[in-house]
Amino acid sequence: MDVSQYLEIFIDESNEHLQNLSDGIMILEKEPDNSDTINEIFRAAHSLKGMAGTMGYKRMQNLTHDMENVFSEVRNGNIKVDSRMVDVLFQCLDALEQYVNNIQETSDEGTDDNEPIIKALNSFIVNNEDKGILPEEAKKEDVPAEEKKEENVEAGDGSYAKYNNMVFADFEKNAVNEALEKKMNVFVIKVSVDENCILKAARAFLVFKNLEGHCDIIKSEPSAQDIEDEKFELDFSIVVVTEESYESIIGIIKNVSEIKDAAGEAITTPFAEDDEKEEVKEEPKHEENKNQSETKPAAASATAKKQTPAANNNKSGKTVSHTVRVDIEKLDVLMNLVSELIIAKNGLVSASVTEDGTTSVNQKFGEQIEYLERVTTNLHESVMKVRMMPIESVFAKYPRMIRDLNKKLGKKMELYMSGEETELDRTVIDEIGDPIMHLLRNSADHGLESAEVRAERGKPEVGSIWLDAYQEGNNVVIEVRDDGNGIDVEKVKQKAVEKGNLTQEQADVLTEKEAIDLLFKPSFSTSDKVTDVSGRGVVLDVVKSKIEALGGDVEVKTTYGEGSTFSIRLPLTLAIIQALMVKVGEEKYAIALGSIETIEDVPVSEIKYVHAKEVINLRGNVIPLIRLRELLDVPGEPEESDNIVIVIVRKGDKLAGLVVDNLIGQMEIVIKSLGKYININRMISGATILGDGSVALIIDANTLV
Repeated sequence: MDVSQYLEIFIDESNEHLQNLSDGIMILEKEPDNSDTINEIFRAAHSLKGMAGTMGYKRMQNLTHDMENVFSEVRNGNIKVDSRMVDVLFQCLDALEQYVNNIQETSDEGTDDNEPIIKALNSFIVNNEDKGILPEEAKKEDVPAEEKKEENVEAGDGSYAKYNNMVFADFEKNAVNEALEKKMNVFVIKVSVDENCILKAARAFLVFKNLEGHCDIIKSEPSAQDIEDEKFELDFSIVVVTEESYESIIGIIKNVSEIKDAAGEAITTPFAEDDEKEEVKEEPKHEENKNQSETKPAAASATAKKQTPAANNNKSGKTVSHTVRVDIEKLDVLMNLVSELIIAKNGLVSASVTEDGTTSVNQKFGEQIEYLERVTTNLHESVMKVRMMPIESVFAKYPRMIRDLNKKLGKKMELYMSGEETELDRTVIDEIGDPIMHLLRNSADHGLESAEVRAERGKPEVGSIWLDAYQEGNNVVIEVRDDGNGIDVEKVKQKAVEKGNLTQEQADVLTEKEAIDLLFKPSFSTSDKVTDVSGRGVVLDVVKSKIEALGGDVEVKTTYGEGSTFSIRLPLTLAIIQALMVKVGEEKYAIALGSIETIEDVPVSEIKYVHAKEVINLRGNVIPLIRLRELLDVPGEPEESDNIVIVIVRKGDKLAGLVVDNLIGQMEIVIKSLGKYININRMISGATILGDGSVALIIDANTLV
């Protein structure tokens, strides 16, 4: 059995346990006597230790073992949680996270034993022992190994005397007899696995592996194959032939993590062949009756044993049984196949409609095409739902980060989160973590003022940072707000002049929005000093690049002295969207339906000019016009007409009108990337294949507003 097959599961579950530990420790710092949280933390640490031991990661196992010891003392009420302990526990989590990252990258945990952290953990217990309040449970755990061995050897005469009930084949009996003739030791050992063990088969594998070179395993019950397939309860038995002592073999077995116990007895008497034949010949009926009488109650008790947990599982584990862990790459393949199906469906629809808009096929075939459209749309929605994940998985790590910044920056701050249940595509979830982290650090360092300044301005001593997520149409909006200083636009202009980005004359005529946009320039920072939190001028540049790569945009609103709001707008999906197909000249373009507010047919006479730019007054709103023919440099002249078709698009609170020649209609399209090697304007977010095989470019309306 190869434990590497469990590596992906190990990494996923380790990350889950680490996040649970982080959340629990955050709660514990505020509520030190919360017994439920303490128990939850203890269980997570115990599971993590067991998993690390199963996979053979000793350093990770040792660190989690020491953490578990501290949590055990806390749980028993012998140690009180304080801020110093919480700091050390978070250092442990950082070290464990580094182990997991190393394992993910190289399949090896690395060479760092983290001795300083282990010493810091043990110091809590040592200090506790000095006070003479070592718990009885810990004393029991510290019973010398010799005493335990003595107990086990004694037990060998009773509950561990299992070999008499084991059925030995002839060759196994011969092997035992030969070993005894050569004055070798033969032991029957029962190995018990901890009831909380997650991967029992992996534990058993490690027992077998560790015994290699020390003894020969001539028999196991159940069989080696059944043990590998995890077809056993919490214990299994082995018969070993060795030249080493009983204590040595037991010690090797117990050295495997989460092996609860190992004990047995020696076989000292060879199997008697004559007696065996006598039993077979003379007492077949007696043996048969005995077996029947023993089998019935044994089978009944075994059935009872099996039925009880099964009933319990049905009551408490319904959710687990209905959950399947699926590799994201398999979902990508499924999404690509759905995309191809939609392209094929669009081809059928296109083939069934003539140029004048009439159907070229019989009614029955047309009905089947309509049915196919409904099925493919439902299939797409179902696949998208499978790929969607709550953004909570990203948000969960930020309270810990704000706590650390609280101490590092010497500022009092509190993070308030909402909308964690908002769902996003898995690919977006994986990429969005860093930009949000940068914005939060920016708010903590640049946004929030010092306690003195906040007192002067009449603000609460504790600064507030809000992290909100909500769905708006086909987009998800993530906002990072603070009640801090806001952006000093004049300081931004001054820095731009100092750095040579602008002349003084250019800076004087900048609007507030244009000045704020300077913050997103590479290496631009208003911070007077560089720290490990910020000040290098890369934060907002990285945020903007990453968000735009995901097809989104970033918007900033600020009031000096009151605070700032950074809004990230992201598409729900990066694969398949509903779009409005439009025609500009002879070219076809797609505009995402989620960006469109309304479509208007406006008389040319209603177009007005503001600062030499075309606008229309639509129901009290002054909306700037953007002529796509001129913007996209489409060849040919537009037809003369009294009216123009305008597609009104929205981005946040802003509106713009895109002037097109004709509307084609709504269509479900598959977004195809144009690749890194095609240099195009940012307003083109990709392309799609139409039903007739032609290619249409997709216009990103967000870049035009």
